Amino acid sequence: MAAFGDLNRVNTNVQSLDSQLSLNRVNRDLADSRMRMSTGLKINKAEDDAAGYSIATKLRSRTAGLEQALSNVGDAKSVLDIAESSFDTIMDSLVEMKSLATQAANDTLGDTERGYIGDQIKALGDDINEVANQTVFQDYELLNGTDNSGSLSLTFQVGERASDTVSTTIEAVNVGELFASGTASANLGATGTNGGATAGGGAISVTGATAGSQGTFTFSTGGSTPNAADFRAFISAVDSAIDNMSDRVSDIGVTQSSLTVREETLSESISANESAKSRIMDTDFAKEQSNSIKLQILQQTATSSLAQANMGPQSVLGFLG
Repeated sequence: MAAFGDLNRVNTNVQSLDSQLSLNRVNRDLADSRMRMSTGLKINKAEDDAAGYSIATKLRSRTAGLEQALSNVGDAKSVLDIAESSFDTIMDSLVEMKSLATQAANDTLGDTERGYIGDQIKALGDDINEVANQTVFQDYELLNGTDNSGSLSLTFQVGERASDTVSTTIEAVNVGELFASGTASANLGATGTNGGATAGGGAISVTGATAGSQGTFTFSTGGSTPNAADFRAFISAVDSAIDNMSDRVSDIGVTQSSLTVREETLSESISANESAKSRIMDTDFAKEQSNSIKLQILQQTATSSLAQANMGPQSVLGFLG
């Protein structure tokens, strides 16, 4: 700052230097203020607030992960919705199978009529296999498990941390898995006698699912044709398949419910993190506008002060007059 007697020296205009320093400081602060208002950000670079910048960067990273996780949850629900819609179609086919088997179990029908019903049931089984083939998301056959048997395990990333996952298992639902229960083949007809009449004894069978086959029904074995007792036994097999399908639908419902909870939690977390980042990074325009007006006034006064300081050395000419 200028001291007493500085106006008596010409080579160094201390008052001018002080005024320049003040003006430069005001210009810098005014430029920062305009930057904050033009970007809407209170912190535009690390030097503005190193700690705040670091915290905001972490919050921004977390928010980005949460937003992607929310998208992942939506995709996961889409996968399960696709599987569930196919489950509904397969369940309808099984219900129709039971109706046909119940009809064929009645002794009012002859072997010819039961043969027609067997053909219908076999066609329904082929439809179930085709639904399993067509239920695809990306490269996954959702309903054929691994090589048409077993199950398909899926892990969904539903958070921004590595441990934030939801896993589900979709059991295969083709004919082989629903009726052969993992075996190479199964007899679905009756054995022994039925009311004194010999039962079909293997006239209704199913092959298990393998890497090359989804399994299929056979309604004639060794020349024998299914009788009423065979179809009564087959009703129980269909009931078991329906129970298995119900379990699969329930498992998907539980996973869907979990994903819905995750969806709500993620939405709330995104809102909370964005709010925290906003308090650190975003400009308070009312406050910044008031500060800008103050700086503009100081800029004008500093400019005026500099002009007056530059005129000060001329007073020395009075000593020479």
